[in-house]
Amino acid sequence: MFNPGTAMKSSLVRVAATAAPVIAGALLLAAPATPQASMAPQSSADTVLPGYWEYTTSAVGVRDTETKCVRPSEINRFFGGLSTRRWQCVYPVRQVGGGNARFEGTCTDRKGRRVNVRLNGTYQQESFTFRGGAQLARGTPYLPASITARRLAAQCPANAEYF
Repeated sequence: MFNPGTAMKSSLVRVAATAAPVIAGALLLAAPATPQASMAPQSSADTVLPGYWEYTTSAVGVRDTETKCVRPSEINRFFGGLSTRRWQCVYPVRQVGGGNARFEGTCTDRKGRRVNVRLNGTYQQESFTFRGGAQLARGTPYLPASITARRLAAQCPANAEYF
C-alpha cells in the first residue's frame, strides 16, 4: 500500500543524503556578503593570525580537508566564514569576541536556492572549531555539520594556494 508520508520521508532522506554534504560544506565555507554591525571591534589578541592554514569540513559523514595561505588582508574574510564560488551568505547574527563566535543567517546559490545556517564555536589565534548545521527547507531539521581549522605555520610554503 502506498503511504505518502513514507514516500515523502524517503525522498527527503535521499535529497538530504546527496545534497547535505555539498550544501553544509559550502555553507560552512561561505563568507558573509556584507560587513556586520553586530561584530565588535577586535584587538589583535582576539583574532586569528594570518599564515598557512588547514581546515576540515564535515557534514553527514563526508569530510573534506584543504590548506590555504591566508594573507593579513584576508584574515577577516577567512575567519568570518571561508568563501566559496557557489554560495553567498548573509549573517544578520554575527557575534565574535572573547574566544567565542556565533553566526546565523542565510546562504543563496546562483540558482536562487536558499538555506538557513547556524554555526557557533570557539577560537584562538591559531585554531577554531565551529559546529552547527544547515536547514535545507523551512520546517525541516538542521543537518549537523562542522568546521575545524588550525594554523600550520606563520610562513607559507612556496607552492601554497592563496585564499
